[in-house]
Amino acid sequence: MNWALLIIIFAATVGGGIIPMVVRKANPNLPIYLLAMSGACLFGITILHLVPEVYHELGHQAGIYIVAGFFLQVALQQLSHGAEHGHTHLPQGDHDHVSITPLLLGLSVHAFMEGIPLGFQFADPAALSSLVIGVAAHKLPEAMTLITVMIHSHQHGAKLWRILLIFSAVTPAAAILAAVLGSHSVYITNIIVYLVALVIGAFLHISTTIFYESGTRHHELSKRKVLAILAGLLLAFLTLIFE
Repeated sequence: MNWALLIIIFAATVGGGIIPMVVRKANPNLPIYLLAMSGACLFGITILHLVPEVYHELGHQAGIYIVAGFFLQVALQQLSHGAEHGHTHLPQGDHDHVSITPLLLGLSVHAFMEGIPLGFQFADPAALSSLVIGVAAHKLPEAMTLITVMIHSHQHGAKLWRILLIFSAVTPAAAILAAVLGSHSVYITNIIVYLVALVIGAFLHISTTIFYESGTRHHELSKRKVLAILAGLLLAFLTLIFE
C-alpha cells in the first residue's frame, strides 16, 4: 500500500471542501471547467488503464459488471442528487430543505467504491498512479459541491469540518481495507476484481454525465468547456508515460 498516494486523495478532497468555506464569491464558471477537466481525465484513465485490467482478469464477463456498475451509480444518484458529478438536481430555493442523511449516504457509498480499486493489485504498473490522478481530480469538485450544499443547509463550524474530514477519509479507508483483505485471501482478491468492474461502470456514468450536464442549459459545449475536456484527456494520455 502506497500511503503517499492515499494522502494525495485525502488532501485533494479536503482541499476541495475548503474552497467554498473560504471563497464565498468564486467565479461561477470555475467549477464548470474544473468538472469538465476532471471528468475527461477520469474517463480517459478508466478507458486506458482500468478497462483493459478487468477484461484481462474477467474476460467478457467484465462487460456485465461494468454495465451493472453504471446503473448502480444511477441508483446511488437518487440519494446523492448528482453531487458526485457537481450537481444536486434541486431548484435553488430547495437547498435549505436538502435531506442531509441520504446525500451523505449516497456520496459515502460512492466514495467507498472509489477507494476499492486503489487497493487492488494491478498488472499494469501505471494503473494505480494513473488512477490516483483521476480520482484526486474528481474528488476536488465533488467535495466542493458537498460542502457548498452543507453550507446552504446551515451546517457550519465544527460540524462542517467533521463532515469534510470523515468524507475525505472514506476513499483512503476503502483502499486500505481492500488491500489488507486482498493480501490475506485469494477469494477476496477475486471478489475485488468484480467490484473494480462495478466501479468502472460508475466512473463511466459520472464522467459522461459531467460532459453533458456541467454548467449547461441545453447540453451545449462551449469553446472553453471543450478546452477543459481536452486538457483532462491530455492529462489522462500523459499517464501512459508511467508504463
